[in-house]
Amino acid sequence: MYTQKTKAKFDSLRGGNPTVMGIESSCDETAVAILKGRQVLSNVVASQIEIHRKYGGVVPEVASRSHTDVIVACIDQALSQANLTLDQIDAVGVTYGAGLIGALLVGVSAAKAICLAKDIPLIKVNHIQGHVCANYIDTDLKPPFISLVASGGHTSIYQVNGYNDYQVLGATRDDAIGEAFDKVARLLGLPYPGGPQIDRLAKQGKPTIKFYKHDKGVNSDLSLSYSGLKTAVVNYIHNARQRNEEINVPDVCASFTAEAVDLLVSTTVEATKRSGLKTIVLAGGVAANSYLREKLKTEGERNGFAVVYPPLNLCTDNAAMIAMRAYFSAVENVDYADMTLNARPSL
Repeated sequence: MYTQKTKAKFDSLRGGNPTVMGIESSCDETAVAILKGRQVLSNVVASQIEIHRKYGGVVPEVASRSHTDVIVACIDQALSQANLTLDQIDAVGVTYGAGLIGALLVGVSAAKAICLAKDIPLIKVNHIQGHVCANYIDTDLKPPFISLVASGGHTSIYQVNGYNDYQVLGATRDDAIGEAFDKVARLLGLPYPGGPQIDRLAKQGKPTIKFYKHDKGVNSDLSLSYSGLKTAVVNYIHNARQRNEEINVPDVCASFTAEAVDLLVSTTVEATKRSGLKTIVLAGGVAANSYLREKLKTEGERNGFAVVYPPLNLCTDNAAMIAMRAYFSAVENVDYADMTLNARPSL
């Protein structure tokens, strides 16, 4: 469980400016970061891209073993970069969901070990909310705002009412947008990860192919769906190959990107209109997509909304965003966890 001394330490962080370590291991990035307030003191990421590239995607068991191999080295490196010791860390925030169960358990176990050894507070962090918090780092951004989280595993629209107050307005009914990007990339024979490859090729092509048009009226709900679009692209590619027709890969990438992103942007803008808020915040791995960044900014500003998005290095999984999320939990005394904390892959 936890000691009264540890709980008292957590309570003492309320309203302060604690130094927080973040640990992230939800998928294929082992990451550790240390923040003082909104300032990044260190941000270490050990990527597994080269390990999984030969499989064309993330293999959960391989990811878990890789996390185990490098987690201690990442912690040591983060402390070294920050010029700190574990005795100078006020709390540890760790991703406990959503993600791959085995991968999550590596980070959760490491965080619990540190907190138990040093008798400091453990803070549980929702990975998706962590992505939103990447936008707070080194900025003066404040809630409330609408946030679009788009990644390989998640596609959701949130109304962020406070630093620790998240309301889901809409989400994908089936596939995440990043998953659709990866599937299309594999079919086109592009290397893993597919999203950046499609983004690169889309700039060379034209959106001339009509795959699957969503008809979302203004009175519709704010849900999203990508299985139909993904299937339409799959059928297009398969049919072309069966007829021995040459596939214009850049045009496929440009057309697919346009349809996928346009649905995302129109739904987010509609959610913002309904909320009465004036700021849209983009987050998640797909937030690195150049067309999405440009389209959301253009449509947001056309409707009188400010559009905010994180730097590219904070779009993909990292521990700085986890430490940032944990920081707000610490200063408002929420999400404290004890040694019974377990991974929740479907959080």
